[in-house]
Parts: sequence; structure tokens; C-alpha cells
Amino acid sequence: MRALLLYLAHNEGFKNLMLKFGVFRRLAWRFVAGETLEDAVRVVKEANRQAVRATLDLLGENTLSLDDAQSATREIIGILDRIRSEHVDCNVSVKLTQLGLDLDAKQCLGNLSSIVAHARQLGIFVRVDMEDSSYTDRTLEIVRRVYTEMDNVGTVLQTCLYRSESDARALVHQGIRIRLCKGAYLEPDTVAFRKKSDTDAGFVRIMKILLDSGLYHAIATHDETMIAATKEYAASRNVPRDRFEFQMLYGIRRDLQQQLARGGYIVRIYIPYGSRWYPYLMRRLAERPANVLFIARNILRG
Repeated sequence: MRALLLYLAHNEGFKNLMLKFGVFRRLAWRFVAGETLEDAVRVVKEANRQAVRATLDLLGENTLSLDDAQSATREIIGILDRIRSEHVDCNVSVKLTQLGLDLDAKQCLGNLSSIVAHARQLGIFVRVDMEDSSYTDRTLEIVRRVYTEMDNVGTVLQTCLYRSESDARALVHQGIRIRLCKGAYLEPDTVAFRKKSDTDAGFVRIMKILLDSGLYHAIATHDETMIAATKEYAASRNVPRDRFEFQMLYGIRRDLQQQLARGGYIVRIYIPYGSRWYPYLMRRLAERPANVLFIARNILRG
């Protein structure tokens, strides 16, 4: 099921079919703030009112032209300006394929540098999202190059990959902040663990490396076992609750978000928005097959 959904995330025929059903769009708005920046800002403000921080993601990976990559860069810089003008507690997350990584690595580097430089002027942090394993080396190389000039940039590691523990040690040594997650892409077993137990064990090992580093990292999970392990280790090492944060996806486990915030932990939600929400939604469905049954039941009723 997961493999099929991830395949359909890039199938235009299936996309056009599903968009005919209102239930599909309604489900999308559970995980996506909307199609406009206005929608996204409204959701950020609501999160802040509940003592939860945010990171905004303009959806749209794998741009097809350098003009599109430049346009995305300008739009993300506009997001930064809006964050500052609205005085909301929010940063931004970006994907390098949206900035032209597949087309021209040099221009992608320039686009990211422009975003990070503008964010630095405004006092905003930029997180470079990690895409599938074919992009890991290139992503880390570009992040490292930008970090040598500006320290308000960090990246993401996925514990499903064999290499991530080694990457974590190297990035921490350089001083780069990390968001730790399990991974949402279907990876070959040549590079990734097949068993959930192995991915979970890797998550705990890398979490400990991050909390011991003294840097401010993000532990991104909805898994209560991983959250409990993080809380327990932080307490055992006397890591203050304001020296790391938990991150979760918009629309998932709101109860757990509030529970952590009330417990004095910093919580940040990842808020995606934009017209290119379909691939993102399919990845979320791949993680939560129960939602597929919800869609199927409603389509059959219609």
C-alpha cells in the first residue's frame, strides 16, 4: 500500500481523477493549510495562540525550469517578509529541488544563499528539508557551503537511512542544527532499514547524539515511544526543555502537541501550503493508510 501511494504521488492521471472528488480535497485541508500565504499565516497565528511555534513550507518540489526555481525563491523571500511583518513565531522550510537542484546546482546554491541571507537580516532560521536518498549528498554539501557564511541554516536527517548516524556526528561537529525524523520516502534496502525496529533504534541513537551536542535541534516525531525516550534522556542528561524542540506535522496528533506544550516543552508544527499539495498529501496517506479507507468509503457513498 505504501509503495503504491508513493508511486501515485507522481501519477498525473490518478491525480486528475481524485481531484474530481470533494472528499479528497477536504482531506487535504486536514494536512495542508491551504493554497495561499493568507491561509498559511492564519494557521500560524492560531498555532501561536496555543503556545506552539511553526515552520512554513511552500509546497512544490522538483521544479521544471530555472525560472520556476527563481520564482519560488522570490516567493519564499516574501514569506520571510510576511513572517516579520506579522510578528509571528515562525521559520521556513525549503526543498532544494524546488530551488533548482536538478537543473543547476550552482544556481540552486545561489537561490538558497539569497533566502538564508534575507532570513538572517530578519532574524529567521531556515531549515533545508531532506528529500529521498538520491539527494542526500548534494543537499548536505550545499547546506555546509551556505553554513560556512551564515549560521541560520540547518537541515534534516532521516533515521531510516544507514548513513544518518555518521552524518549526524559530522554535522554536529560542524555546528549545524538538525531536524531528526524517521523518513517519508520509499528507499531501497541498499541504503535504508526495512524494519521499523531498526529505524526506531537509529532514531534513539541519533537523538542522544543531538541532545549531547549542546546545539538546538528538533526531534520530529508523532511516535509516543520516541517522544518518551527523548524526554527521559534529556532529563537524565540535564538538558533543559528550552534547549531542543519537538516538531510535528500540521493536522496530526493535535492532542499530543498540546500535551507537550502544556508540559513546558517547545513544540513546532510543520505547516505546508500552496497549489502543489497533491504529492505531499499522498506521502501523508502512505504513512496513515486509515485515511485511504476514509476516502474510499466516502467515494463509494457518493
